[in-house]
Order: sequence, then C-alpha cells, then structure tokens
Amino acid sequence: MSVAFRRESDDEHMEPVFEWPIPPGANLVTPRGHRLLGEELAQIEAAIAATETDDARKKLQRRQRYIATRHATAEVQAAPADGIVGVGSAVRYRLAGTERAVTIVGHDEADPAAGRIAFTAPLGRALMGAEVGENVEFQGREDAITVLAAAPDAEEMA
Repeated sequence: MSVAFRRESDDEHMEPVFEWPIPPGANLVTPRGHRLLGEELAQIEAAIAATETDDARKKLQRRQRYIATRHATAEVQAAPADGIVGVGSAVRYRLAGTERAVTIVGHDEADPAAGRIAFTAPLGRALMGAEVGENVEFQGREDAITVLAAAPDAEEMA
C-alpha cells in the first residue's frame, strides 16, 4: 500500500527528544550552587503538579531528571584556602594587561555575565589551583595570566 494512503500518527513525524546531557567529570558545586539546585528541583516539582498538558509536563519532567541527577551527584566544596584558587574562590587576575575579576563556581551555577565562571571553562581550568602571584598558562602562552588575589567568596560559600 502506498504511504500516501496510510494513516500515521502525528508522533511519527516529531523530532526525537533527548535527555539533557550530563557534563562529564566531577560535579563540584559551591554550597550556594547546591542550594540553588535544590530550590530549582522544588520549583519544577510544583510546576509539574500544576501542569495540565502532557507536552508541558514531559518537558518539565525532562528538566526534573537532569536537575535531580545533578543535585544527587553534587560534590559540595569546602571553602578554598586563602590565596589559592578553587571552586568558590573570588579571583582577581591580569590578562593581556587588563585586570579582571571572576568567581569560580560549579557547572550548573555558572553565569559569565554575572562574573561566575565554571571550573570546567577554559579560564576556570587555567586558574584552578593557582596561587596569588603565580603566572599561569592560557591560550598557549605560558605567562598569560597573573593571579593577583584569591579568596573564598562569602556569597558562594554561605
């Protein structure tokens, strides 16, 4: 029988929906990041209970599975040592003659526009473990970044 005369369900023509990808490696988070994951999980669960359509519910349940996994696998980090860059550090550094500041956080709590970068981001990886006064490699240059200050960020570690 010709395909033109067969009745097919509408679902056969929909794009497949995949789970949110879980980033590889350790799931390091600040205490603030762990709290935010828990809050988002509670908000999603409330939204699922209030949702009436299957499509919206499925979309929320997909996000819920991702957040629940990230919350369950989170490795909450203790405050980093003063003067050494770690997850939860507020860092001042010099790159290409310009002073900048960032806070190193977990993957799910990163917000570059707010100055929060993930420890897995290229800049985060370059800074992790560096000490104040140290020059670190970045973008192929051995002494591209000079760490000027590193201390636990009170907001992230609360």
